Amino acid sequence: MELFGSSLQSIYLTTLIIAGALTILYILFNDLLDGFAEMIPFLNPALILAFITFFSASGYLFELLTSFNSYIIVAFSILIALILDTLLHIFVLVPLSSAEESLVYSTNSLRGRVGKVILPIPAGGYGEVLLKSASGSVAKSAVSFKGEAIEEGKNVLVVEVKSGVLYVVPHESPDDFYF
Repeated sequence: MELFGSSLQSIYLTTLIIAGALTILYILFNDLLDGFAEMIPFLNPALILAFITFFSASGYLFELLTSFNSYIIVAFSILIALILDTLLHIFVLVPLSSAEESLVYSTNSLRGRVGKVILPIPAGGYGEVLLKSASGSVAKSAVSFKGEAIEEGKNVLVVEVKSGVLYVVPHESPDDFYF
C-alpha cells in the first residue's frame, strides 16, 4: 500500500528516524519543555515521542516481516505503542519523578547519624561535620555537645540539632581498636 506516493514501509522508517532524532534532542534540551510537561501529564513530550517511536518501529517491522493488511498493521502498532507507552510511564517516568523528592532530608533525621569532622571544632566554638548517605553528602555547622575540642578527621555522633547546627560528641567504633 502507498500513501502520498511512498510505500508505508518507508513512511514508517522515516517517522522512526525523525522521532528518534527528536527524542535525542529532547533529552539534551528537556529543560526548555518542562513547563509544558507539567500542565497536562499525558501530554508529556517524552511520552509523545516514545509513542511515535514505538508506533513507527512496530509498523515498520510488521510491514517488513508480515503480509498483514496495512489497516491491521496500523491497529496492532497503535495497540503495541499504547501498551509500551503506558509501561514506560508507570514503571520508569513516575518513579524517576518521585525519586527527586526522596533525596530531601529533615534536620531531625540527622540525629543519631555518624559523621566526620572536616573543620576542627574548638572548645566552645563552631566547626563543620560531613555526613554521608546513599543519596549524597551534606556538610553542616557543628558544636561539641560537651564543649570540648574535637580534632579534624574524627568520627562524631550527632546528638541534637538546634537552628541548623549539629551538637556532636566523639564517636568510637569497634574498627578504631583494630590495627
